[in-house]
Amino acid sequence: MHRLAIYDMDKTVTLAPTWTSFLLATARARAPWRLALLPAAGLATLGYGAKLYDRARLKQLTQRLLLGHRLTRADADAAARAFAEAVTHKGIFAGARARLAADKAAGYRLVMATASYRFYAAAIAERLGFDDAIGTESRLDKAGNLLARIEGENCYGANKLRMIEAWMAQQGIARGDAHIRFYSDHVSDAPALGWADEGYAVRPHRPLRALAAERGWQVLDWER
Repeated sequence: MHRLAIYDMDKTVTLAPTWTSFLLATARARAPWRLALLPAAGLATLGYGAKLYDRARLKQLTQRLLLGHRLTRADADAAARAFAEAVTHKGIFAGARARLAADKAAGYRLVMATASYRFYAAAIAERLGFDDAIGTESRLDKAGNLLARIEGENCYGANKLRMIEAWMAQQGIARGDAHIRFYSDHVSDAPALGWADEGYAVRPHRPLRALAAERGWQVLDWER
């Protein structure tokens, strides 16, 4: 029997969302002049709020504005390492660290499944002791540079569950041969929470707290 403990990242493990922070930190280090484009990024966010496009399109727009059309693999890896070091230094819930350690000690394989881009989320996951990371993939050009485009699906909502199932198939893990725990702070992860053997609503916002009460998912409140 495979034991999997699957964690969302932003605001489940990390104190705050990471995408905007990653964009700002990387732009500041690589091309500070791009910070002048922040108002345009704000307008793009308003467009998403007005439902003119989806989260995937918003990610691509903000990446292109603040990081440019492409990142070399070396630049992307360096930015991911620097950001992961900063986040794991002071941006992780103490309760999340404790739960990760407890799951590891109980024999669970630790898997991060996040809507964030995997190229930087994997660096955070590695520093926290995760065994694997599933996330939104970046499209690459022929030279291996990361484009401001998503490859495949944005790892969010029902897409996240499909991507977890695809990862399990790649690993040769049948659902019937696995006991799965899933942790998330957001109602968008309801498909994965309901699919897991144990669903945990972590510091849930009101919609998820209500759904957790209805579905019988345990509520966890990490302490800082």
